[in-house]
Amino acid sequence: MQKFFITALTAAAFSLAIAAAPVMAGKSDDTLVWATDREMDVPLSWYNNTREMVVMSRHIFDTLLYRDTKTFEYLPQLASSYKWVNDVTMDFELRKDVVFHNGKKFNADDVVSTFNHLSSPNSGVLSRREVGWMKTTEKLGEHKVRIHFKKPFPAAMEFLSGGLSILPAGIWKTAKKDATGKPDYGTVAAIGTGPYKLVEWVPGEKSVLERNDNYFAGPKGKATIKRVIFRTVADPEAQIAELLTGSLDWIWDVPKDKAEELKAMGAVQVINAPTMRVSYLQFDTLGKSGDTPFKKLKVRQAVAHGIDRAAIAKNLVGGSSSVIHSACYPSQLGCTQEVPQYKYDPALAKKLLAEAGYPNGFTSDIYAYRQREYTEATMGYLAKIGIKTNLKYMQYKALRGIVRSGKSPFHQMTWGSGSRNDVSAITSHFFKHSSDDYCRDDYVKEQLDIGDTNTDTNARKAAYKNALTRIQEKLCWLPMFTYAKNYAYVKELDFTATPDEIPRFFTAKWK
Repeated sequence: MQKFFITALTAAAFSLAIAAAPVMAGKSDDTLVWATDREMDVPLSWYNNTREMVVMSRHIFDTLLYRDTKTFEYLPQLASSYKWVNDVTMDFELRKDVVFHNGKKFNADDVVSTFNHLSSPNSGVLSRREVGWMKTTEKLGEHKVRIHFKKPFPAAMEFLSGGLSILPAGIWKTAKKDATGKPDYGTVAAIGTGPYKLVEWVPGEKSVLERNDNYFAGPKGKATIKRVIFRTVADPEAQIAELLTGSLDWIWDVPKDKAEELKAMGAVQVINAPTMRVSYLQFDTLGKSGDTPFKKLKVRQAVAHGIDRAAIAKNLVGGSSSVIHSACYPSQLGCTQEVPQYKYDPALAKKLLAEAGYPNGFTSDIYAYRQREYTEATMGYLAKIGIKTNLKYMQYKALRGIVRSGKSPFHQMTWGSGSRNDVSAITSHFFKHSSDDYCRDDYVKEQLDIGDTNTDTNARKAAYKNALTRIQEKLCWLPMFTYAKNYAYVKELDFTATPDEIPRFFTAKWK
């Protein structure tokens, strides 16, 4: 039987590959080609915060600090050193040997320009949580800056080592105007100091990075592979086909059954690794989208008891995936699983639906954008307790707009926290009265504010626990499971996966 599945996969893959566009890839051309099913239409992660764009940013740009993937130590990157002046002020000495991809020498003006732009109310940054803690950044010298916080922010170094990439001073003035005449900052050129430079960008299709041979000797190290190309390949089967026939070198999010088949074939390398990404169901508890049944707590409890999350984690996600009970990733500072939990109990789920006034169930739309099979499994469990769902599956950018405009009654989405190991990167993003908050609980916000600004670690943990407990009491979210990714790549590639879900191709090499 196993041999039959392997043969079937091989036949399907090769037939799909015939129609695939030929792309030079692999060791012989010193070009690594990777693909996912998602589109990147803007080359700056602040204006297109898909995981793929986060990955690209780490290759094109650098940050003041760099978090070591093994020790989690914060190392100077564009900074040469740093110190805390007080709990709302940090000073940074900057490197003097860094040059942007356009030839401009890096200095304090670039940091001041970038941070003051991003933290300004009119910057258009998608996640204000990324930059909202900064008050202002000032120049203290040609290679020295001072960052002032609005209030104490103990997670500052985590954020400064993440997505706060530095661009050259003056670049924001080059932004094109949108239809209303306002600057569209997502249109500025992606000029960084990173180990790779962007040389070609076709929105929604591909991007081409070339090695920066003038890269400085920082903690990332100099890249070995000459060229890295990203392509959008919407069909997962086509991705596998192109991997097997040599048009692709690297793919991820391979479904569990396909990963097992590929591994049995032995033609490529297949690994499973944990990531910081979590899946969650979010309910419109406020009725923003209309008079939805999800406004009733017992309906939300019915959903929570009606889905066998452990079975989905084990049978579909696989590997090290596990059920979570809090709106955070288990390793993040402040995350706790000691909150109200909802075990799988379909009989109880039906009883709760009846008590809520829906003895015969009801029908609702469910929105999703990632791993369709996971959402379809969720829909299958809901159907068994009487909730019929119509799947609205789309690209992340489209769904993000629907969610933030309050038009989604019920959606399954994911969050990778920008790979930040701190509760403030997830719980505080979703539950502090932003457009992503479908709960709007004042007590939750109050406790998150305490946790976000207190420099006492124990006090932070206590406040976060209070918030996480209330979130699960009200079931604003149903946390589903952690992600464990299946990676598949050519045998000639030496690649190491990391839990932060950022493939570092600048550390990869050919065998």
